[in-house]
Amino acid sequence: MGHTHFMSTLVTAHDAGPVLASLLRASADGDQAAFAQVYDAAGPMVYGTCLRVLRDPDLAAEALQDVMLEAWHSAAAFDADRGSAEAWLATMAHRRSVDRVRSVQAARARDEQDANSSYVREVDEVSDEVFRRADADRVAHGMAGLTDTQRESIILAYWGGLTYREVADRLGVALPTVKSRIRDGLICLRLCLGVR
Repeated sequence: MGHTHFMSTLVTAHDAGPVLASLLRASADGDQAAFAQVYDAAGPMVYGTCLRVLRDPDLAAEALQDVMLEAWHSAAAFDADRGSAEAWLATMAHRRSVDRVRSVQAARARDEQDANSSYVREVDEVSDEVFRRADADRVAHGMAGLTDTQRESIILAYWGGLTYREVADRLGVALPTVKSRIRDGLICLRLCLGVR
């Protein structure tokens, strides 16, 4: 526990490396106060590294938390003979940030693939008839006769490619409400377009 006094004053650039290395060793032994000092001293550098890769302050702040949690759990893996504490933390920050970028890109790719693929949605039989038998002008005319909430729900579900649950989440309403809006809107469209 004698390590916690190391950073009672601000660490200067000259002595930051040895002090951080000592604090990391103390952290590996479970010294939470030492790790709090590691966090205070290295947090801005870790955040800056994350921000340079992610270019989003919120994502960088989340990555900072992930890196520091990883550093706490793996402090025993730090080896001063292989590099400085700053380099160890910066490498961890860079790796975490790149992983997060890849994760975000993969999620976007999945979303695009889902939107473009023919997946099974909760579709009323009436909607199939409406969109199969009516041309675009007639549909647009029929859509104009719907309420704003019906129109918005139908557009999100059928032109936006969202499931009924996703429409409910997007609009902040209950799933049964969305189902009713879409069902009633499609019935109105069917009547307007003369689809039997």
